[in-house]
Amino acid sequence: MRRREFLILAAAPKTPEIRVLSDDGGWCWFEDERAIVAGDKLIFGTVASGRKNPARKGNIEVVQYDLKRHRATTFTLHRPERDQRPKEWMDDHNSPAFLARPDGRLLVCYARHNTSSQIHSRLSSKPLDAAAWEEEKLFVPSPSSRVTYSNLFLLKKENGGRGRVYDFYRGFNNSFKPSYSFSDDFGETWTAGGVVIDVPAKVRHRPYVKYCSNGQDTVHLAYTEGHPDVFDNSVYHVFCRDGRLHRSDGTPIRGLEDGLRDPREGTRIFQGDANNVAWTTDFHVMPQGELALLYTVQKDGGGLPPREKGRDHRFRLARWSGGRWEDHEIAYAGSRLYPTQEFYTGLAALDPFDPRTVYISTDADPVSGEPLISRADQRRHRELFRGTTLDGKSFRWTAVTKDSSADQVRPIIPIWPGKRRAVLWLRGVMRAYTDYDFEVAGLVENR
Repeated sequence: MRRREFLILAAAPKTPEIRVLSDDGGWCWFEDERAIVAGDKLIFGTVASGRKNPARKGNIEVVQYDLKRHRATTFTLHRPERDQRPKEWMDDHNSPAFLARPDGRLLVCYARHNTSSQIHSRLSSKPLDAAAWEEEKLFVPSPSSRVTYSNLFLLKKENGGRGRVYDFYRGFNNSFKPSYSFSDDFGETWTAGGVVIDVPAKVRHRPYVKYCSNGQDTVHLAYTEGHPDVFDNSVYHVFCRDGRLHRSDGTPIRGLEDGLRDPREGTRIFQGDANNVAWTTDFHVMPQGELALLYTVQKDGGGLPPREKGRDHRFRLARWSGGRWEDHEIAYAGSRLYPTQEFYTGLAALDPFDPRTVYISTDADPVSGEPLISRADQRRHRELFRGTTLDGKSFRWTAVTKDSSADQVRPIIPIWPGKRRAVLWLRGVMRAYTDYDFEVAGLVENR
């Protein structure tokens, strides 16, 4: 990466107060929206590790943070001891996705990671309030389904203008592939759809998808061919409108009920190879309708043994404004998050209402790639940086955290129109997606 493409790392301005919003929680990044703002409340979901309180291990929790009073309350959506196999709930892939219905009540969906046919859902008892919930409901797309990763979207113009809620998840009929269900009564009942992206291969591949929507008539999908462990991923895009899948330029492919027969039927954004393996990170429709996609690329891993891979990841930003995809490398993403997952990074987040701003987590200087060594313990840690740009190519990076004694990873910027921006992230140690010790940190700042 050429240094001349970047501006010099900026000194940190006065940083808004960083608060601990939950003392125990974790999330994966393929469920959305993982955090929402409802009225004056910031709401997000986690999977508790139980490090501080073993009774919370594997609990699916929702945290409600009052933005005015600066108080957090936690409600347990699901307790593992109610199940025959409680250990399967201690997995960050089980983190919930949220949706605010037209009546203001909140819908949440969550599922065990690949081990169950059941998608769990609950509705909040009151509008714009996550402090109390109705009883849990179960939806089984098919007996053979093995589900994970709920992504909830309301398209107001579908279903004759009455609105339709979609849950894009993974695993219909044990396919291991992106799938969907829908609800015409805002999550009270569900209808099974099918597989959205098929892969013509003898070995089971599962494309990894980041979804986003304009909330009216369109859901966008940015995806890979498979898991980066087994495929030298490229990145593609399609969108769904009026029940049909289309390429980025609007060319129709086929109906949603039939799905893609091959990932390559979509519009290719990035061409992967053995030394440039991609994985999707964050995806949003921006205020003027343009698309912005953050993703990571592992560099120069071809031919290396597993223990040597994952030393150099990069963040890339792709934008679509109606003509073509503009795609640029923007920063060093550092090394693998832990040894057994060479493609895991600290991740990054887009501001859904400010296309000039991104947040990244990295254990390397975003500009030079030099390791970040903390003065707190002389060890390498992931820190949080805010990046700003005028052209989508060159970024000015400002340290939000510095000289930490723990990793700062997996940032989220909830969809929140207005003058303020909330940023959440996980702070602590991750040894595996079933073994971590995190607290949830956050800040609120002016845009």
